[in-house]
Amino acid sequence: MSGSFPELLTSLNKHIRELRGDVPETMQAFSGLARAALDPKALDVKTKELMAIAIGIAVRCDGCIGFHVKAALAAGATREEIAETIGLAIYMGAGPSMIYGAETLRALNELAPAPKA
Repeated sequence: MSGSFPELLTSLNKHIRELRGDVPETMQAFSGLARAALDPKALDVKTKELMAIAIGIAVRCDGCIGFHVKAALAAGATREEIAETIGLAIYMGAGPSMIYGAETLRALNELAPAPKA
C-alpha cells in the first residue's frame, strides 16, 4: 500500500459511495450483513473488531485493516489489545502456512507417479 491509511479510507469511502449508487441492492445487503455480524451478543463490538483486524491481516486487505482499526479504536480498543491481535494474526499466518505446506506434500505424495524401481 502506498500513502497513508487516512488517505486510503477517504478514497475507499468515495468509491464505496459510488458502488451504493451502481449496485444499491448488493450494497444494502452487505450493509445488513455488517450490522448483523457486528451486533453485540455473546461477543462485544470491540472483540468483533479485533477479530476483523486479525482476519484483515490474514487475507492481506489494507482497506479492511484501516476500517477495522478505526472501528476498534472507536469501540474502546487499546494499543495493547490491537498489538496482541496483530501478534495472534502473525502466529496464525505461520500455522496455516505450515498446515498447507503439509497438505501440499500430501498432494505431491498422492499425485506424483511412483518412483521407478
